[in-house]
Parts: sequence; C-alpha cells; structure tokens
Amino acid sequence: MTIRINDTAPNFTVDSTAGELTLHEWIGDSYAILFSHPKDFTPVCTTEFGAVAQLVPEFIKRNTKVMGVSVDTVEEHIKWKRDIEAFAGAPADFPIIDDTSLQVSKLYNMLPADAYLSDGRTPADSATVRTVFIIGPDKKIRLTMSYPMSVGRNFAEILRALDAIQITDGAPIATPANWVAGQDVIVGLSLSDEQAKEKFGEVDIKLPYLRFVSAAKS
Repeated sequence: MTIRINDTAPNFTVDSTAGELTLHEWIGDSYAILFSHPKDFTPVCTTEFGAVAQLVPEFIKRNTKVMGVSVDTVEEHIKWKRDIEAFAGAPADFPIIDDTSLQVSKLYNMLPADAYLSDGRTPADSATVRTVFIIGPDKKIRLTMSYPMSVGRNFAEILRALDAIQITDGAPIATPANWVAGQDVIVGLSLSDEQAKEKFGEVDIKLPYLRFVSAAKS
C-alpha cells in the first residue's frame, strides 16, 4: 500500500508504553506525528528519541501528539526509555508502540510486505523503518519523510514543517523555501492582487505570481 499526501492515515490498534492505543481515537482533534525507527538500544535512534523528548513541550504548544514506532516490545521500550531520558535530560512523555509483528510498518509501507519476519532481527534487517508522517486532525496524511540508516533526522525541520502545515491549513497561502515561523508567507494563486489586498492588507509583489504578505495577517 502506498501512502500519499491527503490519504486517510491507515488506522490501527496496538500495544504501547501508554497502553493499548487506536490511532484515530488517540489523535482525536489534534495533529499527530508518527515516526519510526529500526531497533531499540541503537545509537542514532537514541539521539532522535532524545530530541523528541526535548521537544515535547513544543509539540504540546502546537496541539500535536507524537507516537514512536519500533519493531521491539513494550518491555524493551520501557527499558530503553531510561537511556533516552538520561541522554536527553528530559522525560520521554510520548507513547512508543510495539510493532514486533511489523503490522504498522507494513500498513504504512515502511518496508517490503514479506521482509524480515524472523526472530532476532538486527537494525539492518528493518533499515527501511525510518520514516515520519505528519497527520492532521482530519486523519489525513499531510507530510511524509524517509531517511536512510546513517542519517539522523532533523527534528527542528520536522517542527518547522509542522508550523508550515498548520499556518497554511485551509488558508490561501503557502510558505517559501527555508521559511520559519514569523516570516512572510506567499499568497496563493487562487487570489487576485485585489483579493489578496482585501484579505491581507499590504502585499509585496516580487513577481506577478510571487506575492508575499505578513504571516501575522494570514
């Protein structure tokens, strides 16, 4: 199954460090970030989960829940959380789900459907389980990212992308390259210059099709 932007996020019910969770119910009226990794007690993933632990307050400000996906058991996750919290200096206050069956990994097309079902998997066996999905309150996929084993994810970029998704959600605007929260945004092509001025006030017209307005007025 290919997961595309604007698809409804496939629902699932799994065990986790926060008990049994059903994705759509857990999301509720929030945004959600689903991010996966190939194995507990591995170096890159420990730094990544530590980065998420440090950013939990920022996600809360943005009405966003975070869920980690792992191919290990809840018991292993609970042990590993001690390392994450020691490294990060912050509590890992987000659920990590048990995907030993690869149910979620397959449902979200993180690896081939018939791959790596044997016991004793190594991180290399599930190397493709390194993806990020941002999901809206409407349960639609808003963004996907995939990373190789050797490249740690930039969670500052994921937070930036979340800001961009939220500010443009349902609005006739877009964000330019390298945009960060607070910077000007681009007027959508669906609006004429007159409509843009009526809606946003001052419009900075760089090109006939490239027009900027203050994010504060969007």
